Amino acid sequence: MENNKVVITGFINAGFELDHVVFGKEFYKSHIVSCRESGTEDVIPVILQDRKMEQKPEDYANKYVRVEGEFRSHDFRGNQDRKKFLYVFAREIKIIESDYKSDTNEIFLDGYLCKEPAYRKTPFGREVSDVIFAVNRFNKKTDYIPCIFWGRNARMASSTKVGTRLGITGRMQSRNYVKKNPDGTSKNKTAYEISVSSLEVLG
Repeated sequence: MENNKVVITGFINAGFELDHVVFGKEFYKSHIVSCRESGTEDVIPVILQDRKMEQKPEDYANKYVRVEGEFRSHDFRGNQDRKKFLYVFAREIKIIESDYKSDTNEIFLDGYLCKEPAYRKTPFGREVSDVIFAVNRFNKKTDYIPCIFWGRNARMASSTKVGTRLGITGRMQSRNYVKKNPDGTSKNKTAYEISVSSLEVLG
């Protein structure tokens, strides 16, 4: 898919485990740990079909790999509410030699702004825009992907109309947070989003 391209390297933190079966095809899930230059680790879910594996599912544990594919979203009903699952759908996975200087984490998306950008400033005065980006698949499905823009890109995104086609590049990242429940309890959760480094209005 030319409008949704991911390349990421890092360690698979556990072997792949069977996630689901569709029309007799088995799909396996694990997580790839990719390190930023700052030292922060992004832990991104990865799903791939069994026929894409060159090793047994459990043999990928603690292996350094290169994954190419797409970033996808999937909505499902939880016990109490609707949830969104974001993940890399792997088209190819290779075990490679580790590059301890830096991990690759790159994504390109060609899609449409589908919700009014939420523009704000951080307590330190940094400009931020949160955006939901719609990217079409070949099978007429659509992935809805949260993106975060910074600085000049945040200002540009905030003035962009819903329905505008954009090309964006950036990195996939994970972010841990604490969700407060109505009953006063709290739960540790992880959010996934695209940190955008550049954007282009395509039409």
